[in-house]
Amino acid sequence: MCYQRMEQNNGSSFTGFILLGFSEWPQLELILFVVLLIFYMFTLLGNTTIIALSHLDPLLQTPMYFFLSNLSFLDLCYTTSTVPQLLVHLRRADKSISFGGCVVQLFISLGLGSTECILLGVMALDRFAAVCRPLHYTVIMHSRLCVLMASASWFIGFANSSLQTVLIFLVPFCGRNKIDHFFCEIPPLLNLACVDTTIYESEIFFVSVIILFIPVTLITVSYGWIVRAIFRIKSSAGQRKAFGTCGSHLTVVSLFYGTAIYAYLQPSNNYSQDQGKFISLFYTIITPMVNPVIYTLRNKDVTGAMKKVLWRVLTPDDWVGKTL
Repeated sequence: MCYQRMEQNNGSSFTGFILLGFSEWPQLELILFVVLLIFYMFTLLGNTTIIALSHLDPLLQTPMYFFLSNLSFLDLCYTTSTVPQLLVHLRRADKSISFGGCVVQLFISLGLGSTECILLGVMALDRFAAVCRPLHYTVIMHSRLCVLMASASWFIGFANSSLQTVLIFLVPFCGRNKIDHFFCEIPPLLNLACVDTTIYESEIFFVSVIILFIPVTLITVSYGWIVRAIFRIKSSAGQRKAFGTCGSHLTVVSLFYGTAIYAYLQPSNNYSQDQGKFISLFYTIITPMVNPVIYTLRNKDVTGAMKKVLWRVLTPDDWVGKTL
C-alpha cells in the first residue's frame, strides 16, 4: 500500500532511475572497476575470516568476538548492497535501476548503516564492562544480554530505515530520474525533488542526529571511564593490552562516524555531489575492508586462532593425532 502510494506520488508512468555514478570521468571507470573489485574481494575474505574464526575457536567465543562477528556480517551485507551493482555499471552503458530496486537498496543500505551506528555504541559498553568491571565481566555480559543488545541494534537500525525510506519516496520527483550518485542514497535523492524539501530535510536531520549522536555520546562516556580505569592499572603491560583492544574499536568508530556525519549532517546547500560519491565509497567499501585488519593487526587471540585453524586444515592427520 505504502509502495503504491510512493509510486503514485512520482507519476504513474515512472519506471526507475539512472545512476550516473562516475560517468563524468569515463577514463576512471576501468581503473575504479579493477580497484573496487580487489577491495571487494578483500572485504569478503577479511570479514568472512573473522566470522569463521569466532565460531571455530572456543577462545574467541566471548562477548567481544560475538559483537565483532556481528559487525563483520553487517559489513559484508552493507558492501554487497551497493558494490556489485556499481561494478556492473562501471562496465556497462546501461546504468538504470528500477523504482522498486532503488527503494530496496536505500532501505537495506540505510538499515545496515544505522545498525552499525548502534552496534558500535554497544561494543563500547562491552569494552567498558571488560576494562572497568573485569571481575564481573562474564556475569554482566552474559549471552542472553549480548543477543538482546545485538538484536536491538538490528531492530532499531531497520526501524529507522523504514521511516526514512518512506519519507524520501513520498517526496515528488516530477519525472526526474537521474541520480548523480552510484547508488540510491538520501542526499542525491533529495536533489531530485521538484518541491521545497526543507520539512523533509528537517525530519531526516532530526532522526539522523538521534541515530548518530546517542551512540557517540555512549561511546564518549564509556571511553571516559575506560581511560580513567586504564591509568589506574599499575602494570605497563596491562595498560598496553587495554589500550590495544580499545584502540582498535576507537579507530573503527572514528572512520565510520567521521564519514557518516560528513555525509548526513551537513546542510544540503553545502553538499557536493562529487565529494559525496568519494565519501560514500569510503564508508561502503574502504571501512568494511579495513575493519578486519584493524581488529586483527595487533590482536594475539585472532592471529593465534588463525594459525590453529590453518594448521588444522593443512595437517589434519597431525591434528587428529594430538586430539586423541
